[in-house]
Amino acid sequence: MAVGRSAASKIDWTKISSSLGLKGQTAASLLAFKKRNDDARRKLNILSNAPQTVDFASYRSTLKNQAIIDEIEGHVKRFRPVTYDVGRQIRAISAFETEATKNAEETRDKVAVELQHLEATLKNIEEARPWEELTVDEVCAAAPEIDARTENMVSRGRWMPAGYKEKFGDLSFM
Repeated sequence: MAVGRSAASKIDWTKISSSLGLKGQTAASLLAFKKRNDDARRKLNILSNAPQTVDFASYRSTLKNQAIIDEIEGHVKRFRPVTYDVGRQIRAISAFETEATKNAEETRDKVAVELQHLEATLKNIEEARPWEELTVDEVCAAAPEIDARTENMVSRGRWMPAGYKEKFGDLSFM
């Protein structure tokens, strides 16, 4: 509400009508609106500065049913605005924010490590020799499981991996 009042007080009414080139009925309507705005702001200021107590004596002298006035006066005297303890919610929000920040930092660190690994892998790929230049001994040294599997297949009398012919076709000429 204070922002609205602040913005309304900064309006330059004469500049509006002159800059927009308002004439006749439109300019008169704008001036009438300005007058209503000023009156409303003045009344609001007066009412907000006025005491906000209820004069029950004047109601007692006017109304016949005194019990209603006594009941309303009792409610007014017993009325206490409800206060909420927002400290617990603020602590929960702070704890959540702390946890979220910690998780974000951990994730950032994990991503940084993963990026380093990926950059190293990319560097290895870029610097690697082409497949055509590799020897069987170099491949077996780099991946010993290939050599072990090949020895296992040969010891069982199998010379082709399963599914090789289906995937690449039969290369025998006989």
